[in-house]
Amino acid sequence: MASQLPPDLFDTTTLYSLAGTVAIALTGILLSRALLPASTTTATRFLFIWHAADALCHIILEGSFLYHCFFSSVAVSELDAAATYYPTPYNFLGTGSDRVFGPQVGDDAFAKLWMVYARADKRWAGVDLGVVSLELLTVFLDTALAIAVCWGLVRRNPMANVWMIVLATCELYGGFMTFCPEWLTGNINLDTSNFMYKWVYLVFFNMLWVFIPLYAIYYAVGQISSAFKAQAAKGKKQ
Repeated sequence: MASQLPPDLFDTTTLYSLAGTVAIALTGILLSRALLPASTTTATRFLFIWHAADALCHIILEGSFLYHCFFSSVAVSELDAAATYYPTPYNFLGTGSDRVFGPQVGDDAFAKLWMVYARADKRWAGVDLGVVSLELLTVFLDTALAIAVCWGLVRRNPMANVWMIVLATCELYGGFMTFCPEWLTGNINLDTSNFMYKWVYLVFFNMLWVFIPLYAIYYAVGQISSAFKAQAAKGKKQ
């Protein structure tokens, strides 16, 4: 039976965080209207919007998470003794055990945003080495790949399909490596006690990066296969 809903489930920070996610999606839509011709197919337009929003999400939101993991810290001696903090791994950035890092000790809007998500997954409050390692690849590699896909779709470059497959594979692998450690340890860092945490934060937002990358692979493989078939048919006529 689910526990009583927390009083801060829909506080101001949560509402602003959800609004920010909507704003990123709307930006992708506006970019598609500005950069793609009106004759663009629905599938291509959808994939452009997804990859534009994907790039913005990685660089703005997940980039802010990395920023706080590396640059927001407080000496252990200055921490509130009554508060609970996600432990920072020993010798993170060569600091021994003297400091605590992560959004949990940040004070800007992005730190607060990640503390909202950390209500569902504690690892995002501080520094989890597995998560940080994956986010380094996500922010720097996946963002570049998403931009390459968008640019390729705008320029009608067939290479967009190749980058789409590479990026989708990265996204699927990253999602698996994010949650597999939790599955193997009984989800000790996850809170699934209410609808928002379980179905919105953990399931909905993360499953977007499963089903849409799978569709992107399906689309891209179809485009590449069609090109090979056309080339083979042309060869037979010669």
